Amino acid sequence: MNGKMTILACITGFLLDCIFGDPVWMYHPIRVIGNLISVLEKGLRKLLCSRIPASEQEKKNKREVLAGGILWILTVSLSFLVPAVLLFAAGKVHPAVRFLLETFWCYQIFAARCLVGESRKVYQKLKEDDLPGARRAVSMIVGRDTENLTAEGVTKAAVETVAENTSDGVTAPLLFLLIGGAPLGFLYKAVNTMDSMLGYKNEKYLYFGRIPAKMDDVFNYIPARLTAWFMVVAAFLMGMDGENAWKIYLRDKRKHASPNSAQSEAVCAGALDVQLAGDAVYFGKVYKKDYIGDAIRKIEPEDILRAGKLMYMTTILMMVVFGGLLLWIY
Repeated sequence: MNGKMTILACITGFLLDCIFGDPVWMYHPIRVIGNLISVLEKGLRKLLCSRIPASEQEKKNKREVLAGGILWILTVSLSFLVPAVLLFAAGKVHPAVRFLLETFWCYQIFAARCLVGESRKVYQKLKEDDLPGARRAVSMIVGRDTENLTAEGVTKAAVETVAENTSDGVTAPLLFLLIGGAPLGFLYKAVNTMDSMLGYKNEKYLYFGRIPAKMDDVFNYIPARLTAWFMVVAAFLMGMDGENAWKIYLRDKRKHASPNSAQSEAVCAGALDVQLAGDAVYFGKVYKKDYIGDAIRKIEPEDILRAGKLMYMTTILMMVVFGGLLLWIY
């Protein structure tokens, strides 16, 4: 019975997210996880790394890898156990209390409305010919430098982040929520948040963030590929170029430093008949990147909206298939 209620809580939470999005006035649990990561990082660096002299760099590097691994274990453990215990306690009060709490948490874990809403702000600024405003809007959802982007560059950046985050922000959480409810959903978000905060290949995080970054790749490996496959089906159903989506996926799915990031991005590029990716500037430095997709036509602001619709259709398909499968099993 709990399994069916978890699936219902997941579906209800997704619908609430689609309708209301993230309330800006509410303290988000992912911020709690982020604060936990910051506290653990500070403590573990001080405990394990701070006393090693600069002359023993190799030893310090190994200690940083160890510290990052300990941080990862502690964070995922707490992110799973705390909501699991609270849900158990809520169930002892009344099954309806447990259901309402889990539904609320599922609602907070999904980021579909937020992703589409932020990308629409970029679209609106582009339609108003407000390039500085569009740059500011897109800077809120991408990590690259945006101050020198052209209108086309801003559009590409927005489409790319919607395509890539279809998995990270929506469909991957969906799969973990369907399988293990809110506790497993929070565990996944903890993995994702650690990668966002620690997974940089710079001097500070090259070693400390190595395990969090690798584990994010592991946790997203299957969801990213399932998302891409379902996105191809969604492209066909929505009258987009599904045939080209499959072709570009097969050709360009590995054109990214991450084994997962180009999966849905390649499908989206093919479905829209546009070219994405290419060189990008981060912290003032140009990074060479392969192009994804073919420029069959020039990218336009409306492609931001199309990418959002493709994300929603992909999510609905996955919810129907995997939710239905689990309901049948239960």
